[in-house]
Amino acid sequence: MRTVHTIAELRAQVAAWRQAGERVAFVPTMGNLHRGHIHLVERAREQAPRTVASIFVNPTQFGPNEDFAGYPRTLAEDARQLKAAGLDVLFAPPVAEIYPRPLEDMTAVTVPELSGILCGASRPTHFRGVATVVGKLFNMVQPDAALFGEKDWQQLMIIRRLVEDLNFPIEIIGVPTVRETDGLAMSSRNGYLTSQERAIAPALYATLSASAQRLRAGERDYQRLADDAKAALAAAGFRPDYFEIRRAGDLKPPSGEDTHLRILAAAWLGKARLIDNLAV
Repeated sequence: MRTVHTIAELRAQVAAWRQAGERVAFVPTMGNLHRGHIHLVERAREQAPRTVASIFVNPTQFGPNEDFAGYPRTLAEDARQLKAAGLDVLFAPPVAEIYPRPLEDMTAVTVPELSGILCGASRPTHFRGVATVVGKLFNMVQPDAALFGEKDWQQLMIIRRLVEDLNFPIEIIGVPTVRETDGLAMSSRNGYLTSQERAIAPALYATLSASAQRLRAGERDYQRLADDAKAALAAAGFRPDYFEIRRAGDLKPPSGEDTHLRILAAAWLGKARLIDNLAV
């Protein structure tokens, strides 16, 4: 595995692969990797003979009171895991390589409609930061395919819309959420949980599963289902942010005739904000 820190190094390597006619798959991350990230890399290797992953803690997707400064930076351990997974190139740029001017002077990318709901309602600048950095990384790497976990379903929908609207010739592949044995979705922020909170955390997935079971049984009072779920989460010790049932394809509120749904939830547990979702 080769580690590069500049766009010029990255582009030179990708150009050599292109000259050889090789397909390239890309996995963007913020580091502090867990088994879910490594699974994305393993899936990427199934998609293309050449693979790139990025590690970049992106300042523009953190709000003013969020955990940018304290977000774990574990580059040496991350690189060890990625090398063991068979990655070809790790792109680990400094902030100045991605944003060479003050952030407020840099061009930004916004994806309207999808960015202002759910997580975007409580984190109003988050998805602008995500769309901007993903758009920049796509231009830097120029992959044939890019892989994202389905744990953040809203983010996946936004990136698909970004690619469609801006005509990136990139296949976006969603990869099912990797879970712990007790159902908790793997996340870098799970490391913020105390041992007591970690014992409570699987209740988020259990609550999603209970709501999914009620939907499959024929219930269609979406508001009641959401209210019951938020009450259950609060009783378990969470501070619910949202619990919503939406159409899977566009995240609009469903009607009684819709058959492909996503239940999406975000809730605070101590200092960790956990997100998860289920298909129904």
